[in-house]
Amino acid sequence: MTVGGGTAYAGKLACVRCGAEYAGAALELVGAGCPACTAANVLPVYDLTGLSAVPVTSDQPGIFRYRALLPLSPGVAPVSLGEGGTPVVELPRLARSTGLRQVWVKDESRNPTWSYKDRLAAVATTTAVEVGAETVVVASTGNHGAAVAAYAARAGLRCVVLTLASVPTTMKTLMQAYGAEVVALPKPADRWRLMRELVAARGWMAMSGFADPPAGSHPYGVDGYKTIAYELIEQLPAAPDVVVVPVAYGDGLSGIARGFADLAALGVISRVPRLIAAEPFGPLAEALATGSDTAGPVPVQPSVAFSTASPFGTRQSLAALRGSGGAAVATPDNDEIMAEQLSLAATSGVYLEASSVTAAVALRKAAASGLIGPDATAVIIGTSTGLKDVGATAARLSEVPVIEPTIVALDKVLR
Repeated sequence: MTVGGGTAYAGKLACVRCGAEYAGAALELVGAGCPACTAANVLPVYDLTGLSAVPVTSDQPGIFRYRALLPLSPGVAPVSLGEGGTPVVELPRLARSTGLRQVWVKDESRNPTWSYKDRLAAVATTTAVEVGAETVVVASTGNHGAAVAAYAARAGLRCVVLTLASVPTTMKTLMQAYGAEVVALPKPADRWRLMRELVAARGWMAMSGFADPPAGSHPYGVDGYKTIAYELIEQLPAAPDVVVVPVAYGDGLSGIARGFADLAALGVISRVPRLIAAEPFGPLAEALATGSDTAGPVPVQPSVAFSTASPFGTRQSLAALRGSGGAAVATPDNDEIMAEQLSLAATSGVYLEASSVTAAVALRKAAASGLIGPDATAVIIGTSTGLKDVGATAARLSEVPVIEPTIVALDKVLR
């Protein structure tokens, strides 16, 4: 890493499918994707000429220490809550049980709103302030909405969240506590349709995608996830062989892939780690197996991993997986997910949300099937804390016994 200022952002966006380029100020593409391609996201373009390492600006807050490789104009004040810098925690018991050489978790629950969505929200909200938006709108089942609400509050922007009635009460409470105006709609696609109308009629800035089928989220915000890759290379003794990421529409997966691509282009790493998508119902796995350009729809059912339980994958996800020689692993079993959550918490002290724990489930499956070799080192991205949905965990636990204050009574209930 080097210390430096300036920016490598080229001021334009490019489609992940057809490569068509658009001016960076083409805000009508935010949330809508490429007009030339059905359901394909557009993402920022950079010029890395003259760089030989990741520039670090030490006087910038949070992830904006890497602002030279983020899609910001020079001089724009970042909206930050001190996000990023999350720890990498080794998981030796998970490594032993999967037969891998080493396993770590990048614990993103340590971010300000307890999830990795803060990285996206920080960059997306900074963009909203830069273009003079007064209201931001987001479709979310929880983590994304909470993060956008918090950063909008920090920036003094109005925030409207379109959610679903079925999301846990804790998620709704977080979004409302940060000052967002939260409404629930009957079906996921209803949120996208309403958001599309609000953006067109009122000029609100979309902070998530509204294409149907999904294309991916706020193109500037996606690059906030690049900083996960930068941090991993700073924190680990060497680049990992494999990184497993929970995936719905692939914003985190795409951003992490772009971060590793930067590092490879700059010569910081000699190879890009293989990326593995953990997805409840397997649209990406099916697309990779068939060579398809589209992922899904596939059949779905109620899932404890509700925030990633999508019948669709996205083209940005497919591009990230294919570009790294990666794979996707379906994790449809609710009992398996919740057992992994309790096991990881009880043996490693890491309590992750069910959607996040799918990364550990996918890692275990990939190792058992030979998709990952026994000499491999792996990182799972712990995207969010189990505290976001304690009810799902509590349903798997026995009631706490009430006992008399004696050792005899205690011994009767201790394992």
